[in-house]
Amino acid sequence: MESSTRKRVLVVAARTAATPALLDAVRERARRGPCTFTLLVPNPTHGLHAVVDPEDQGTDEGQSILELALPLLEDAAGAEVEGIVGDHRPLDAIQDAVNLYGYDEIILSTLPARVSKWLKLDLPSKVKGLGLPLTTITARSKEDVATAS
Repeated sequence: MESSTRKRVLVVAARTAATPALLDAVRERARRGPCTFTLLVPNPTHGLHAVVDPEDQGTDEGQSILELALPLLEDAAGAEVEGIVGDHRPLDAIQDAVNLYGYDEIILSTLPARVSKWLKLDLPSKVKGLGLPLTTITARSKEDVATAS
C-alpha cells in the first residue's frame, strides 16, 4: 500500500517531454497516489558548441522545451509541475537534481531505441544505480516526437 506522504517524482525528458507516452505515464503515476512532479530537461548541445564549450551554450532550447511541455504535463498530473534545465550530460543533470532537491522516484523518457542517444549510452541502467525507483518510457514513434515538437 502506498504511503500517504507526497512522493517527489523527477521526470527527465528532452525531445520527448510532450509525447503521449510520457503524458500517459505521468497521468498514471498521479492516479497511484499523492505526488509532485518536476520536469528536468538536460540542456541540449548541438554542432560546434557540443565540441568547443557546451557549458557556454545557454538554456534557450531547454527553456523552450519547458514552455511547451509544462502545461501538458500539468494537465496530465492534475497539478502544477515544476521545471528545471540541467547540465547537458543527462546523468550529471539527474544526479545534480537528486542531490539538490531529493526525489523519491524517476520517470525517464527517451526517443525510440533506433535513434535514442540516451539508450545507446545505457542511461536507464546508470540511473538505476542511483537507487531510486525508475520508470523508463520510450516514445512510440518519431511521429509522436514530431507532433509534440
